[in-house]
Amino acid sequence: MEHNRLKIPDAKLLTGSLVGKHPIILDSGRTVIFIADLSKESEIRERYQLRRDSRLNLFAKKPKL
Repeated sequence: MEHNRLKIPDAKLLTGSLVGKHPIILDSGRTVIFIADLSKESEIRERYQLRRDSRLNLFAKKPKL
């Protein structure tokens, strides 16, 4: 089993490693995510905001008819 370890890329052996990742701070600092590709930062911010808005709308009180 030990010989299989040599075939696994280093990136996969470093579980939870932040090497080569950039922090993106969301929600006034309450949420931090790490991404490898900084060019996707704006897309990630938009998706996070959409998810957050839709989640808040689910729990908002609905007017009685």
